[in-house]
Amino acid sequence: MGTKKLNVVMTVKLPDGVETRFRELFNTTLWLTKEPMPREKLLEAAATAEVVVSSINDRIDEDFFAAAGEQLKMIANFGVGHDHIDVAKAVEKGIIVTNTPGVLTEDTAEMTMGLIIAVARRFVEGAGTVQRGEFSAWSPTFMMGRRIYGKRLGIVGMGRIGQALARRARAFGMQVHYHNRKPVSPRISDELEATYWDDLDQMLARMDVISINCPRTPETYHLLNAERLALLQPHAILVNTARGQIVDEDALAQLLKDHKIAGVGLDVYERAPAIAPALFGLPNAVMLPHMASSTIEARTDMGDRVILNIKTLQDGHRPPDRIIPAML
Repeated sequence: MGTKKLNVVMTVKLPDGVETRFRELFNTTLWLTKEPMPREKLLEAAATAEVVVSSINDRIDEDFFAAAGEQLKMIANFGVGHDHIDVAKAVEKGIIVTNTPGVLTEDTAEMTMGLIIAVARRFVEGAGTVQRGEFSAWSPTFMMGRRIYGKRLGIVGMGRIGQALARRARAFGMQVHYHNRKPVSPRISDELEATYWDDLDQMLARMDVISINCPRTPETYHLLNAERLALLQPHAILVNTARGQIVDEDALAQLLKDHKIAGVGLDVYERAPAIAPALFGLPNAVMLPHMASSTIEARTDMGDRVILNIKTLQDGHRPPDRIIPAML
C-alpha cells in the first residue's frame, strides 16, 4: 500500500513542470495566477491544508496560526528568506517550517555583479540614450563611467552569496573586503584574498563599492542608516540584492539626490512593492523588480527543494531544510 498523499495548498504560481510534479506526488491545490494569494484565501489554506507552500508575499503570522487547523503539519517556504514567517510560533504549535537554502546563490551573485557593472559603467543611461534616438556621434567625454578593475569591494555579509560574489569580483580584478559577525575560515579568506573588517563603519568609509548580502534580522534592520550612509565616499556605489529593510531607503534617496554618492543598484526595497518616490528619475539609480533569483534554473531548483522537503515529511522522515529558532 502506498503512502497517503498529503493535502498541499500552494499560495504562489510556479513553473508548469514543477506544478505537474506536485500534482503527481501530493493532493495539490494550485494557485494559477501571478498575483499573490489574497489574505482570506491564505487563512482558508491554514484551516484546511496539511502543507502550505508559501512565498515572501504571505504573512505567516499570529492570525495565520490562529486560523490553522489541527491538520496543518508544515509551511514549506518557496525561498530562502523567512522573516515573513513567525517561526517561533510555528514551533510552539508543532508545525514544521522549511525553506530552500543554497539554490539561489549563483543567480543572486550574478545579478549583484551585474548591478555593480551596470551602475559603474552607466549601462541603463546609455541604453536609454540609444532607445530615445539621442545617440548621434561618439565623443571621448560622452557617458564616462568608472572601471571596476582595481576597485575595493566591501561585502556586508560573507555567507554563501557573499562568497560567490567575492569570487566573481576577484575575476574582475577587484580587491575584496568584508564585514561579518565573524571572519570566514582561513581557507576561504586565502582563496578570496579577502580583508576582514570587524568595524563596519571603518570599512564603509574606505570602499569604492558596497554590496549588501546579509540576511534581514532585527539586528540588521537599517544597518545602513543615515549616519552610516554618510560615511560612504562621494564616488562610491551601493548595491543591495539582499533585503530592502537593511538600508534606510529615504536617507539613501536623499544622498543620491545630493550627489554624495555616485550611484546605487537596487533589487529590493524597504516597503516593497512601494519604492521611495525620491528614487524615481535619478540617472544614477539602477532599480530592478526583485529579480536576482529569476532564472529558469533557480525557480526549478527551488521547486524541487520544496518537493523534497514535503516528500520527506510524507514518507515519515525529518525534512532536510527544517528551520528552528536556534538557526535564526
